[in-house]
Amino acid sequence: MSRTNAVRQLLGKKILCSVQVNKGFATCSRLAFPSINTTRTYPDPSRRLALLAQNQVRPFMATSQRLSSEQFQEAVKNLGSVKDADNSTKLKLYALYKQTTVGKNNTKKPGMLDIVGKAKWDAWNSLGDMTQGEAEKNYIDIVNEMLGQSSKKAEPKSEEFDGLLVTIKGGIKTITLNRPAKKNALNMEMYEKIAAALRDSNDDDAVNIVVLTGSGDYFCSGNDLANFMNVTDPLAMAKEAKEFLQKYVAAYIDLKKPLIALINGPAVGIAVTVLGLCDAVFSTDKATFTTPFSSLGQSPEGCSSYIFPRVMGYAKASELLFFNQKFTARQAEECGLITQVFPNDRLQAEAWKRINDMAELPVKSLIFSKELVRGRERQLLHEVNRMECERLQERWTSEDCMNAIMKFFSKKSKM
Repeated sequence: MSRTNAVRQLLGKKILCSVQVNKGFATCSRLAFPSINTTRTYPDPSRRLALLAQNQVRPFMATSQRLSSEQFQEAVKNLGSVKDADNSTKLKLYALYKQTTVGKNNTKKPGMLDIVGKAKWDAWNSLGDMTQGEAEKNYIDIVNEMLGQSSKKAEPKSEEFDGLLVTIKGGIKTITLNRPAKKNALNMEMYEKIAAALRDSNDDDAVNIVVLTGSGDYFCSGNDLANFMNVTDPLAMAKEAKEFLQKYVAAYIDLKKPLIALINGPAVGIAVTVLGLCDAVFSTDKATFTTPFSSLGQSPEGCSSYIFPRVMGYAKASELLFFNQKFTARQAEECGLITQVFPNDRLQAEAWKRINDMAELPVKSLIFSKELVRGRERQLLHEVNRMECERLQERWTSEDCMNAIMKFFSKKSKM
């Protein structure tokens, strides 16, 4: 074996250098980093191989790792502040880090039982002959992109509409019903804006979870019956309202991210029925839940005709949906409609603590988990929604519904 090959075999591929033999001496020069002038001369390797292995190679191995740029060091430091990286991104960053600081993967592949080690090895090995400069740039770009997304989440956003306040802060989109003087009854604009806020959340990186709550003493008193006043063409009104409601409920069905209802007071009608489409419901112990459909000549909506019997059993669902029974928060909790009831004076502090903890969970895990739990029924829920809305279209033009609404406004005018 020639002296040149002997040195190459000893140093291996982990040391990026050129080797020249001249008059019995081996000269090794760093090639990968022209900005670093590192040239060492060793005695003839045929006589001093052991010395090279034990004493001389160690410092040379240390300098074989690429000295990182300030940008790279800053990216490594900043990575700790990013919380939402998924496993594939973590593996990519690991591989780029190793490629930057060590170079091409020439390590032995871990055994099949070392699943984590094998995944890391495969990720690093997949970079092949990518230069350390390219790896460093890719690493910095990925971290900066992730930091940019995190900074977006950190910037509070707020929009206010007629009867509605929508804010985004700390990964939480909060939709607040804001008509306290009207007990947060839903008018047509509120329906439209709530549905839009839910739809927009699906592709908004600043949103991990969505919270629906109310201001004042009521969560929501249901549909504002003023929506039915001054109607000149009942058939056209009923058709338009049916399409409007169907789109509104569809936005709940299609929401990919967790939806939390924070019930701050009594809930009526559709404010109750959509709770079955929420992923958690936290309520004050002062809240009540009622769906006075039959007293108004109407019928259930919000997919409650399907979800409520499954959640609380047929008998309890009938009490709520058919017979206008008013449930307390504790009764609703016992039926499975409510996740947890809090004392009224501790609702905001304790419920929001839980909500903030939820928002810290990996968002993709939340999305995929919700899809596994609810995804298989999505088409069925859309069909239930369609059937409920078609029945309501008929109900809204019926004589008993019209009489019930006129009776409601007659009582109100005498108060």
